[in-house]
Amino acid sequence: MKLKQVFFLLLFQLVIVSFFAQETITKKPAILLVSTKANYIVGDKISLDFKVKKDTTFQLYCSNSYGATLIESKSINKKVTFKIPDFLTRKRGILSWKTTQTDTIISGNISISPLQEPTSIETYLGPPSIDAGDTDYTMLVVIPTDSLDNPIPNNSKVGVKYQFLKSEKTEAIFTDKLIGHKNIYAPKKNGRMIISSESFGLNSKEFDVNVMPAIATNFKLYLRRNHEYADGNQITTFFTSTIKDKNKNIISDGSYIEFYITNKKGNILKTAGTTVNGVAHAKIIHPDFEDTWKVQAYFIGIAESNTITVKYKKVVEDYIVSFLDKNRSIKIGPLKSFMNQIIPDGLSVKLSIYKNNVLIKEKYNESLNGIAIFYLDPNIFENDVYDFSIETAGLKKDFKSIKLW
Repeated sequence: MKLKQVFFLLLFQLVIVSFFAQETITKKPAILLVSTKANYIVGDKISLDFKVKKDTTFQLYCSNSYGATLIESKSINKKVTFKIPDFLTRKRGILSWKTTQTDTIISGNISISPLQEPTSIETYLGPPSIDAGDTDYTMLVVIPTDSLDNPIPNNSKVGVKYQFLKSEKTEAIFTDKLIGHKNIYAPKKNGRMIISSESFGLNSKEFDVNVMPAIATNFKLYLRRNHEYADGNQITTFFTSTIKDKNKNIISDGSYIEFYITNKKGNILKTAGTTVNGVAHAKIIHPDFEDTWKVQAYFIGIAESNTITVKYKKVVEDYIVSFLDKNRSIKIGPLKSFMNQIIPDGLSVKLSIYKNNVLIKEKYNESLNGIAIFYLDPNIFENDVYDFSIETAGLKKDFKSIKLW
């Protein structure tokens, strides 16, 4: 008896569970997506249709990388239709959507592909100048776009054409992640390279890249002068060999070269010049006393020359000093040069005046017609005994206990 009751109880529970399970399976959602197409081309009209149990309205939230919007529905005969706005359908990429103001949220994605053939090509190239030698490069970026300004599909072929000196080349690249790009390495020679691109018969405008000489290498230094005498008048010209890079390209005109000169005393003189056809020239006046120079040229931070030694001979062997007008006028000269000719005007003469072995004044003058004259004003130099030292052309003469009155 008890076994029969247990059997009927189990059978009753099975019937109840089966009833509710069947009700759950056969129960239909309030909103059902009818549209099945998920791939479109830009510019296509896109709409989403939903089937509803009763005429009702709700909203559809749509978004892509360019923006988002809420779309109102139109309900007719238990069918709700949403028309996607044009500003969303004109852009390639993924359009995401989901329903709002509904008990059950339905969502999905629509893939929008660009048109296959471009109507314009955006092209970028940089840098505009590169160094010759297979290490530096410029990058070409090409973005073919369709009539709605969308980049065309990935893996689309783009032809890159470039011309340099006597060579012309065409290479194919393929777009990836919206763009096509190529690194164009510099050749070993300097010059101008012309670059363009083409996609599906559409050509870009012409671009050019300046292939500049690379970093200069060390060079030689030379000099030119009329004679080797230290007359303080003639000019010595320093000039370089043709300065080139490692690929034998002549460096750019206008490159700044500095010439450093170290004399016997360790003092440094400097002159400079700029290159023309790879050669830099610089001029400097001869010293006015016997000296030896060590000269080296520098392309600062890049290259340098060898060091050359330049010797200048003494030009004045001796000179006469005369004290006139109560010793207040001091005449030096005539100053004669290496061929016994009057030395050119402008030779510097220095007069040092001492009193009680203390330097009280230094005066400078320049020769005119081989003569330099100093006048000692009585208002400055009182009547007394002085010592004088005269120096010119590297020759120094001392005069002790000269009385001024």
